[in-house]
Amino acid sequence: MLQQVINNDLFSPKCFIDIAINIGCYISFITDNLKTMTKEERHNAILEQLLKKAPILVSELAETLDVSLVTIRKDLTELENMGKLYRSHGKAIAINPFTINRTVNEKEKLAPEEKHAIGHEAAKLIEANDFIIIGSGTTVQAFARAIHPTESLTVVTASLQTALVLSQDKNIEVMQLGGTVRTSSQSVVGDYSEMLLNDCTASKVFLGVDGIDLDYGFTTTDLREAHLNKKMMQAAQKTIVITDSSKFGKRGFAKIGNIEDIDIVITDTHVSDIDVKRLEEMGIRVIKAQYRTML
Repeated sequence: MLQQVINNDLFSPKCFIDIAINIGCYISFITDNLKTMTKEERHNAILEQLLKKAPILVSELAETLDVSLVTIRKDLTELENMGKLYRSHGKAIAINPFTINRTVNEKEKLAPEEKHAIGHEAAKLIEANDFIIIGSGTTVQAFARAIHPTESLTVVTASLQTALVLSQDKNIEVMQLGGTVRTSSQSVVGDYSEMLLNDCTASKVFLGVDGIDLDYGFTTTDLREAHLNKKMMQAAQKTIVITDSSKFGKRGFAKIGNIEDIDIVITDTHVSDIDVKRLEEMGIRVIKAQYRTML
């Protein structure tokens, strides 16, 4: 019986050879098709990968697309020259992470609905008879317009516009920091700005930022402003960063602090789930502000 099975054509050496040849041809066909991907197809595939995951390692892209590191680097260079991605230390990201210094008037036109909603969420954190510190920026100004305390509130701020808005409310005592006025942000910086902070304590500091990079920290475009913000953090029991989601993954020139220095982040609903998860894993509370499009 056994001999009959062995003698059967299905188990003959020729049959095994034919199967091996067919498998080899199939593998060769698949490999050839992968390697004949056009440059345009690779570029599209790279951009699709960046939408799913950013940043992404150059070596990971090369492995995914089954091309050499030399080829993938050439592709990334071309895409970077076209302004479609940004390369940094063996990684590729979908946007340029470095922010530029814009005026308040320019910033006010960016994400106004999101900033309005963020400001209202931030205002909910103010308690009766609170003492808070407020930094500068257009998100901070949206926050100031949302503050309407029913009991007394003391505010120390570097922002001239914030001081003007809050001074209209009889329940708010405003302490305007002195110093050199930055025309772009309409806020003060310098040694005189920091002097008052050495002699006071607040429950919370609310900071606007120009960039929040989960691997690097949170930043602004001005070194003096970053130094002042650090002083504000030292004078406060909690640090609350209020920023729209477009600032995630970006860096300003001057570092304010590490991500671990933040207690709460208030942003909009466009923030990625990956960023939210990473922040929460670091023990940082994330509040996503719901907003309605302004008509």
